[in-house]
Amino acid sequence: MSDINIVYVLETLLILMASASVHEWAHAWTAEKLGDPTARSMGRVTLNPIPHIDPIGTIILPLFFLLFSGGSAFFAWAKPVPVNPRNFRKPVRDDILVSMAGPASNLAIALLVAVVFGIVGRFTGLETIAPLAGQIILINALLMVFNLIPIPPLDGSHVLRHLIGMSEMAFIRFSQYGFFILIGLLLLTPFGELLWRGILFVGSLALGLMYGIAG
Repeated sequence: MSDINIVYVLETLLILMASASVHEWAHAWTAEKLGDPTARSMGRVTLNPIPHIDPIGTIILPLFFLLFSGGSAFFAWAKPVPVNPRNFRKPVRDDILVSMAGPASNLAIALLVAVVFGIVGRFTGLETIAPLAGQIILINALLMVFNLIPIPPLDGSHVLRHLIGMSEMAFIRFSQYGFFILIGLLLLTPFGELLWRGILFVGSLALGLMYGIAG
């Protein structure tokens, strides 16, 4: 493995850790604003990555995948933010808002990077900074789209639950098999290809914005 690949792998891991931390912070911050202090009491309303990092899911496993794929693939997760919907003023609406705050934060990162790098690129050119911008944008597009999948423990599952009126007990049972359903969809159906197309679509929009600003 070349030094360049190792640098790229470590760079990707750092971007992933930072982006996942913002994702979890967004859940925690939104929950607090909507009346649930649970995340605040556990120190999760912070942009400091340490409280959000799961040693296996945020460091060891993604590093393993990145090293053995040459930096082209990873599987990761951060510590879920604890939320008590009973504290919300409007439980259904607020649970959906908290769930969507994470993916929305990743979209915001992708767009912010596109704007900032686009402005910088107007003066310096995009040749040297475009690869890093593309890396950040693609990782955040992946985190956004992947977490919208309506299967537990992903954020989209909370939206699905409320849309179809699933009871709390039924959702708990559904969650017990969520991981296996997700893996089955990704490995045994065309769902993985559709997911990747969605990720590329979001990434392409952000990159198009960046190049448009850079002129």
